[in-house]
Amino acid sequence: MPTEPPELPQPPEPPVSPPEGPASAAPSRRTFIATTTAVGGAVVAGGLVAGPSVFGAEPAEATDAPPGSGVSLTVNGERHTVTVDNRTSLLDLLREHLGLTGSKKGCNAGACGACTVLVDGRRVNSCLTLAVRLEGAEVTTIEGLADGDRLHPLQQAFIDQDAFQCGYCTPGQILSGVGCIDEGHTGSPEEIREFMSGNICRCGCYVKIVRAVEQTAAGRK
Repeated sequence: MPTEPPELPQPPEPPVSPPEGPASAAPSRRTFIATTTAVGGAVVAGGLVAGPSVFGAEPAEATDAPPGSGVSLTVNGERHTVTVDNRTSLLDLLREHLGLTGSKKGCNAGACGACTVLVDGRRVNSCLTLAVRLEGAEVTTIEGLADGDRLHPLQQAFIDQDAFQCGYCTPGQILSGVGCIDEGHTGSPEEIREFMSGNICRCGCYVKIVRAVEQTAAGRK
């Protein structure tokens, strides 16, 4: 009876090596950026659709209102009591809270003098003066100089001498001029120029401004 031939042992299969090529290489810069963009959110026309931040949780927005304080002061003869942010300048109090927009915001850094007002008779740059520090103060702005329909003498002198062009700096120039006269610094044109030097006129009306101050000071003698 014929016998079956014995089975021969099969050779072991060779190990499978990982495929070579771009798939096994480190991720490219473009791939990294694309992945990061997908994680952080999708950019759409008109804005950014928010997604989970790759930099961690976003800080919570502050919900507390900035500290405020009450202040009572007299402006152009009228008493006002207001509550303002402690950082509010006198200029912003006048313009934003009391509606007195005659005082102008020029540089907002105390360099141009367009915001000059009188506080207790002294001229100050209202953009640099904190409102909360003026408890009980007397403030005079350009709106408070005239007596009804009768202009202040320096306001009239500015008209007489044609001492303005665009007029933006004029309220500050006039308030500074009133202070200059009250301080007694009108002995000469040179002295007036020196003590009015903090007020800039971009139209260049300095000669006529000095004449207006001289006219008003002479009328007081």
